[in-house]
Amino acid sequence: MTADIAAILAIDGIATGAVYALVAIGTVLIFTVTRVIFIPFGDIAAFTALTLAALDAKQLPGTVGLVVVLACMACAMEVVALARAGELRAVPKAVFGYLMLPLIVVGIVWLTMRFNPPMPVRIVLALLLIMPIAPLLDRIVFRPIADASVLLLLTVSVALHFALVGLGLLFFGPEGVRTEPLTSMAIEIAGVHVSGQTVLILTAALVFSGLLFAFFDFTLIGKALRATALNRTGARLMGIRPARAGTIAYLLGSLMAGVSGVLIAPVNTIFYDSGFLLGLKAFVGAIVGGMASYPGAALGAFGVGIIESFASFQSSTLKDVIVFSLLIPILLWRSLASQHSEEEVEE
Repeated sequence: MTADIAAILAIDGIATGAVYALVAIGTVLIFTVTRVIFIPFGDIAAFTALTLAALDAKQLPGTVGLVVVLACMACAMEVVALARAGELRAVPKAVFGYLMLPLIVVGIVWLTMRFNPPMPVRIVLALLLIMPIAPLLDRIVFRPIADASVLLLLTVSVALHFALVGLGLLFFGPEGVRTEPLTSMAIEIAGVHVSGQTVLILTAALVFSGLLFAFFDFTLIGKALRATALNRTGARLMGIRPARAGTIAYLLGSLMAGVSGVLIAPVNTIFYDSGFLLGLKAFVGAIVGGMASYPGAALGAFGVGIIESFASFQSSTLKDVIVFSLLIPILLWRSLASQHSEEEVEE
């Protein structure tokens, strides 16, 4: 391996790690607020790529049907829950939030596509279609078991991933897609050719990370999310609703997964089930940050991307094995470094 090859692999690994970083940060965000390790994060990123490819082909994406089905299910569950609790006054608000808003988004996409919009508008439409998916899944799957153990929530999250893979095959089909390049620009850094797509990926990761930092530190909603993450009971006593905080966290997570899907679609062929490996590699990065630190998750994700790039050069068939083998020393280190306390069991 020459120095030039190492530089190329490092740049490619940093670009891949930037995509993983967005997913890892979103995973940590949802976990800290809701205690849910959201395994389907990668599936949402893959669905975004498939949605954008359908919009590029001037077709109505399968995401429309998926959002409509999820909105109807979430709305029905919320109305039934409110009726059982005797809170009928809140039914119109629930219908508007869980059914009308997603249908309005679907209508906007359908109307806009009739005018053959340019690439930036198509990207915005894809993100708008993707954003309701995670909050709707939260209402359907996780809200009824919000007080369950983390292990049970993780088990349900894994089951939800497999359900989404089946829905992806149903709504998107088995064909792989690759979208148009977002830019044809290319630059040269220290004699190494760097594509504009790589620069765009890095820029997007830095911008969204900075926006997320500003959101948590300088906005009231962001501070409410941080309070919920630190102490759910205390946040509830201060008038913060954990359910609403969870919805906002899922919306932000969907946005970051959607941006990841938009960025990765021009450089990789995406299938309906491509999201699992994407989400799992980002999860390795999130574990480096202890599922609590955003900078730690981002650094871990960049490390995963770089290691994957060099591993694919040495052995493309074993690159995933090498990446996932990182979990063993990381988990051992986390286990030894953390303080454990004996749980008291009442007999």
